[in-house]
Amino acid sequence: MAGGSLLTLLDDIASILDDVSVMTKTAASKTAGVLGDDLALNAQQVSGVVAERELPVVWAVAKGSFVNKLILVPAALALNKFAPGSVTPLLMLGGAYLCYEGVEKLVHQFAHRGQKTEVEAEKEISELEGGEVDEKAKIKGAIRTDFVLSAEIIVITLGVVAHETFAKQALVLSGIAVVMTVGVYGLVAGIVKLDDLGLHLSRRKSSSAQGVGRAILWAAPFMMKGLSVVGTAAMFLVGGQILVHGIGPVHHWIEHLVSSWGGLGKSLAEGLFNALFGIAVGAVVLAILHPLMKLRGKKAH
Repeated sequence: MAGGSLLTLLDDIASILDDVSVMTKTAASKTAGVLGDDLALNAQQVSGVVAERELPVVWAVAKGSFVNKLILVPAALALNKFAPGSVTPLLMLGGAYLCYEGVEKLVHQFAHRGQKTEVEAEKEISELEGGEVDEKAKIKGAIRTDFVLSAEIIVITLGVVAHETFAKQALVLSGIAVVMTVGVYGLVAGIVKLDDLGLHLSRRKSSSAQGVGRAILWAAPFMMKGLSVVGTAAMFLVGGQILVHGIGPVHHWIEHLVSSWGGLGKSLAEGLFNALFGIAVGAVVLAILHPLMKLRGKKAH
């Protein structure tokens, strides 16, 4: 009897693990787009620090990301059980924050466009004299951005397992949280150390290795600039998508606009409309918050 009960228990465990594996794969495929945005944003956020501090900064942000998910996974499970209607509004607040942050970056960039050399010089001085302050600011900014993107990943995953048992929900959400965090920050660490890899290869005796090293050194700055652009665009794409999907009339209107398109064209057009809506919302939030922040700053003085 005891042997039979043990075999039944093991069979049940194997069945649960098999179901969890299938659902985790499904959730991973659905969150792949957000994963790409998460990668671009975080690589862009942690770039620019002193070379020997790049990996410690990535590790600090990764630890912050794990903490984010330690908060988000239990919170998502609790909200789904006791207040399922609150998940979407909270996610939309995160989407609005992403769009606001993206618009703020654009405004700052264009406002200081003519002072680019001066700003870069100040940045170099701050990194040499007070690099720790700048480093802390980068880490905090990256962890804040990670929180919003992690929330979307968790909510998308929750949608895949919403009708499953609590145990399966917890296992799938925990699995996705670990896999996504390790995957993203492993890749981020690799990206920010590309220049070191190029330098190492360029000093090898092999001419082919030297050629690859020089190519990496040439391409690395362009890649980081590209990630900066992609990272800002991702804020609008992800934030806009969250907001559009949460506002039924806007979502249906955009679907109607792109309904005559097909395949890739439809996806690109939908992404463009989501991004434009995100920019518009971000601009409105900035217009509301900016005067309030200036007023608060005056009162503080």
